[in-house]
Amino acid sequence: MAEGILKIATCQFAVSGSIRRNAQRICVQMREAKRAGADITHFPECALTGYIGFDFANFDEFDWGLLDEQTREIAALAGKLELWVALGSVERSGKAGKISNCLHLIGPDGKIRDRYDKRFCTRWELKKFTPGNRFVFFTVNGVKCTLLICFDLRFPELYRALYKQGVNCVLQSFYNARQNGPSVHTHIMRQTMQGHAATNYMWVSMANASGYYSPYPSCFIQPDGVIAGQLKQNKAGIMVNTVGLSREFYDPMAGFREIAIAGKLTNATARKR
Repeated sequence: MAEGILKIATCQFAVSGSIRRNAQRICVQMREAKRAGADITHFPECALTGYIGFDFANFDEFDWGLLDEQTREIAALAGKLELWVALGSVERSGKAGKISNCLHLIGPDGKIRDRYDKRFCTRWELKKFTPGNRFVFFTVNGVKCTLLICFDLRFPELYRALYKQGVNCVLQSFYNARQNGPSVHTHIMRQTMQGHAATNYMWVSMANASGYYSPYPSCFIQPDGVIAGQLKQNKAGIMVNTVGLSREFYDPMAGFREIAIAGKLTNATARKR
């Protein structure tokens, strides 16, 4: 693949409390993504495990052995397909009782390259998870990428920090599913991410679970904030979209963004380059 070109398969399905069933669906979509020419497959938050409180009650009888087994099988398939994978899961840390809501980054060699732990957990999640404290960066075909998870979206400071790091594309995973119907998430999640994309000139893949009722579908956003692709609501599927660094988009902040980041909150004397 040419430098500056990255094909992302954004995937969604009805995540359940069955690790084995989730793994089967993940593997099916990985194969679909490979046939569609994707370089990386991007899955929802907790795609392999299900989400605590919705898909299973607690971690008291959680099958960590099965999780390890299915994670290894998915990684092996990634190696066979020569495919990057951003996989939503959970992970126990070395400290007793510490569990993170995470994304495993699996390389096309079938090895787990890194793990992003959700940095901002909701108040309810803080009772179950330990937040992370670092970004994960990786580069594919010259495109610098990073991983984020759901509630991270509420903190614009993260995206500014990523812009400063030269990030081109954010893969952000969500679990906004199994709700009673439309909610505030219907009106703010994609819209907030469109704002982050446009104000920081980034590509964004949003992968959301599709268990009924999901208040919004997975989508793919351009650096001008336009939604370039979107899956069907409440229905499993994948879509492959292309990041192209040579493409130019509307960016009225060009030439002014850096002075604002530097703390000068006016462009009274600035001239656009």
